[in-house]
Amino acid sequence: MKVLGAGSTVIMTECTSLQFVSPFAFEAMQKVDVVRLASLSDPELRLLLPCLVRMALCAPADQSQSWAQDKKLILRLLSGVEAVNSIVALLSVDFHALEQDASKEQQLRHKLGGGTGESILVSQLQHGLTLEFEHSDSPRRLRLVLSELLAIMNKVSESSGEFFLKSSELFESPVYLEEAADVLCILQAELPSLLPIVDVAEALLHVRNGAWFLCLLVANVPDSFNEVCRGLIKNGERQDEESLGGRRRTDALRFLCKMNPSQALKVRGMVVEECHLPGLGVALTLDHTKNEVSEDGVSDLVCFVSGLLLGTNAKVRTWFGTFIRNGQQRKRETSSSVLWQMRRQLLLELMGILPTVRSTRIVEEADVEMEPNVSVYSGLKEEHVVKASALLRLYCALMGIAGLKPTEEEAEQLLQLMTSRPPATPAGVRFVSLSFCMLLAFSTLVSTPEQEQLMVVWLSWMIKEEAYFESTSGVSASFGEMLLLVAMYFHSNQLSAIIDLVCSTLGMKIVIKPSSLSRMKTIFTQEIFTEQVVTAHAVRVPVTSNLSANITGFLPIHCIYQLLRSRSFTKHKVSIKDWIYRQLCETSIPLHPQLLPLIDVYINSVLTPASKSNPEATNQPVTEQEILNIFQGVIGGDNIRLNQRFSITAQLLVLYYILSYEEALLANTKTLAAMQRKPKSYSSSLMDQIPIKFLIRQAQGLQQELGGLHSALLRLLATNYPHLCIVDDWICEEEITGTHALLRRMLLTNNAKNHSPEQLQEAFSAVPVSHTQVMQILEHLTLLSASELIPYAEVLTSNMNQLLNSGVPRRILQTVNKLWMVLNTVMPRRLWVMTVNALQPSIKFVRQQKYTQNDLMIDPLIVLRCDQRVHRCPPLMDITLHMLNGYLLASKAYLSSHLKETAEQDRPSQNNTLGLVGQTDGPEVTREELKNALLAAQDSAAVQILLEICLPTEEEKTKGVSPDTLLRNVQNVITTTTPNKGTEEEDNLLCNLREVQCLICCLLHQMYIADPNIAKLVHFQGYPCELLPLTVAGIPSMHICLDFIPELIAQPELEKQIFAIQLLSHLCIQYALPKSLSVARLAVNVMGTLLTVLTQAKRYAFFMPTLPSLVSFCRAFPPLYEDIMSLLIQVGQVCASDVATQTRDIDPIITRLQQIKEKPSGLSGICKDPSFKNGSRDTRSMDPDVQLCHCIESTIIEIINMSVSGI
Repeated sequence: MKVLGAGSTVIMTECTSLQFVSPFAFEAMQKVDVVRLASLSDPELRLLLPCLVRMALCAPADQSQSWAQDKKLILRLLSGVEAVNSIVALLSVDFHALEQDASKEQQLRHKLGGGTGESILVSQLQHGLTLEFEHSDSPRRLRLVLSELLAIMNKVSESSGEFFLKSSELFESPVYLEEAADVLCILQAELPSLLPIVDVAEALLHVRNGAWFLCLLVANVPDSFNEVCRGLIKNGERQDEESLGGRRRTDALRFLCKMNPSQALKVRGMVVEECHLPGLGVALTLDHTKNEVSEDGVSDLVCFVSGLLLGTNAKVRTWFGTFIRNGQQRKRETSSSVLWQMRRQLLLELMGILPTVRSTRIVEEADVEMEPNVSVYSGLKEEHVVKASALLRLYCALMGIAGLKPTEEEAEQLLQLMTSRPPATPAGVRFVSLSFCMLLAFSTLVSTPEQEQLMVVWLSWMIKEEAYFESTSGVSASFGEMLLLVAMYFHSNQLSAIIDLVCSTLGMKIVIKPSSLSRMKTIFTQEIFTEQVVTAHAVRVPVTSNLSANITGFLPIHCIYQLLRSRSFTKHKVSIKDWIYRQLCETSIPLHPQLLPLIDVYINSVLTPASKSNPEATNQPVTEQEILNIFQGVIGGDNIRLNQRFSITAQLLVLYYILSYEEALLANTKTLAAMQRKPKSYSSSLMDQIPIKFLIRQAQGLQQELGGLHSALLRLLATNYPHLCIVDDWICEEEITGTHALLRRMLLTNNAKNHSPEQLQEAFSAVPVSHTQVMQILEHLTLLSASELIPYAEVLTSNMNQLLNSGVPRRILQTVNKLWMVLNTVMPRRLWVMTVNALQPSIKFVRQQKYTQNDLMIDPLIVLRCDQRVHRCPPLMDITLHMLNGYLLASKAYLSSHLKETAEQDRPSQNNTLGLVGQTDGPEVTREELKNALLAAQDSAAVQILLEICLPTEEEKTKGVSPDTLLRNVQNVITTTTPNKGTEEEDNLLCNLREVQCLICCLLHQMYIADPNIAKLVHFQGYPCELLPLTVAGIPSMHICLDFIPELIAQPELEKQIFAIQLLSHLCIQYALPKSLSVARLAVNVMGTLLTVLTQAKRYAFFMPTLPSLVSFCRAFPPLYEDIMSLLIQVGQVCASDVATQTRDIDPIITRLQQIKEKPSGLSGICKDPSFKNGSRDTRSMDPDVQLCHCIESTIIEIINMSVSGI
């Protein structure tokens, strides 16, 4: 270390007596400004002679007249300088021969391994190098300098990075420095390939006065400045103050930058880019800082060091942090250390902005003796606040990231700055927040009781002035919220949260030990902020106006959230409901991320007591009237956008609060019942007045701005309001809000906008006379958006009954249906109630009942108790089925919530009655089963009613309409080739009944898919067999019946067995699958078994309707032919045996059956008998067995005909 210290002293003193090229002279050389060059003094001009002489003597590339004039001026300038002659003599040497000799010497040295043997350039030195140089002529001087320089360069290349200082008389003798410099510049200029300037610069670092030679060399080749600097930096050390070579390199570059100050910051950029020579970067910054004029702004030194430590480049941060740590470890903290100079400059800047200065240790900045206990409560000047904040962040980075250990003086002055009182401006708020966080991060700055008292007084001032600062500065995120938040964290011992808060505010990740916060915790929790003070103060903090995600920092909402989590409000009986309500009202988009957690923790504090010992310790919920006030303007529907007093964000947040509250209330029913608490639930009338679907549509268009609120609302809706989440509605909504709707909106005319609900009512009143006006208005209304249609909803629904009269055009009905579907996307619940009440049957002298939303959820079948004409009006039937589906889903949710609400009402009495351990859950299981049974009965009743609607009425039957004929017409129209017949059957297909049947089948398909148990229940109940062709062909999900048909066939009731076989026969035709084949084979076997056990009457009742099903089995599955024929023969034999003793009328039939069994070749003869085709033979007998035999014969003939036609 002593050697390094001595070397460092030499570095600082070796060049002090030499004259360097001034910035003025260097700039003149760069620009070849002859006028400026002429103004230079003789000593300054002497340094630039090599370049000027070459410029005057060499042939120029620029042949312009202006340069010719400048060249004359240069010659005139040089004419009076004596040293020019020696330089002219140097330029007269044969440089080609010199270069060849130099190359030979290099080769020789390479062979000899760098030894100092014979020199080709310089032979037989008689005296020392200095005397030889003095006595030599110009050619020999060139050879002497070149030989010495090549020797140094060769040693540098072989040193492997280890620094050495070569003693050379030629470069150290003060008498011949200028002549040696002239020779060096001429050699480099004339032999650039042999002597690259970067390599020459590197070699000059290893000799005395190297920095001076380097500056002269670059000044005579000014264009090489950046190249030389980059080369020296690239070859430099990562930590320059650790070695003599690093310090010499830094000083040389520093001299170069003093010569060309305009490029100093660019060189500093090279330092950071290469992560070499950090001391040089700081030194250049210090030089630049001293030249700055502004005193109030943030200095370049603060900006530069802050950028290194707080930038995003981790490599740079580590590199500079190592420089700080290594600098502290060295005992050599003298003024020659760049780190010491940096710390001294920063401390001077810090003291320069302090309102008062306590210490006088720095003589340069504080020459006047000051009182040791002078007041430091003076205010910080407004023009110094930003600079003070930058200094605080810099010291935080130096201590927290780079590991700087402040001296007593630095710690004292930092504490003085941190506890100063800035003006009430946004910058002042920022300064106070930074100071507070710095106190938390570096509590070691407070070491004496006096300093601790100073900190406590300052914190008390913060609490007192917080409201004034917020109101005056206009900043919502004030330091008062941060104080509250830290106090709450200390009370709940969340030290890691405090550390995160400090790092976030300071904008840097620093290591803070939780143990270092112990003293601050004591001060906060016992002296400044007791828990009761925190709670009482938090309620008085005003809410943040227009709270959104754009407002960053720590806000009152963060404090309230933490206090709610720790249950401080309920513990100290402080009401927080009004504050939360006001904050929800003062919100805007984009949504602040803390709002949803705040609502969740508030709901938890309302429902769940803080402790079991005090079940009443809860917060109050928001009242229903306050909730309704939020939705004023939306509830009415008219002029929605004009009447809205609160933002859509506030309305969506309150909706989220209500839905989450109700869900949490149901989820905690058992817990609350155990505590004998029953929090109030919001009434159904309140929920009916909130336009949930309209708000969800608004949220859908703002998903990016609302964050996770939209998805959270959808989750709550799907759980509590499934009837508002019907898939068909979402698909319809996409169509309404898509591109097609946008194009239609472009066609919107003023006429469409001018139609009022009153005009629509008048048009409906004129429907019996004229349809034109209502049609025109309805068409115009289709161009309006859903929200614009809301005022017309009541008129549309109230006049639906008139549309059931005969003669109303189908186009009007379809347009009404379309408008209803659009309204359904924004106001479904209210729309459904109005529609159900409007479609009630009109009975004279009977007052119609007005149903409510609650009535329809309890009994969804009310929807189907509408005017019977609706059942044959497809557009209105579509609306009815949509409402039915919605109310069935709503009823499920209603009963589930009702079950949870009342789950604990009977428990005490039932438990006392049972008096048995382990049976406490029995009543709840029973209630759940009863609920499921009720829902199943409700769904199956709806399905049965819908199936009954599919049956033709008596009037339709007289016209020849039946489900079976309609189904056959579908098949016939596909294959028909007769034009007249096709037109007639097409009319049957387009009838209203057919369309209604299709709509019903679509709904039943959805219900079966949603819950297959409904399909099973309905088919176990049974329905008219006339509908089987319709249901099997029209409901795609009917194939699920194959799963339970074996169970249905096994039922003891004969009617269910018959229905199962008939259903199976249609399923086999529709779904000819392996599974259908196995079930059909089972059915044939069951029929054979039943033949042996049924009485005569039951046999007739069973086989007469089921025998035609065997034909379908054979058509679908020919492998069953043998089994079915055998079954038919057995049935015929049993019937024949029963009547054998009574009559012989059956003998011909039995004989034919025997012939069929014994001689299949006779089939063709029987099939050709026309009497069999007509089925008219032997049908006069009323005996059941005889009729059954005739039926068997007809079945066999039909199977045979089918087989023959198939072949």
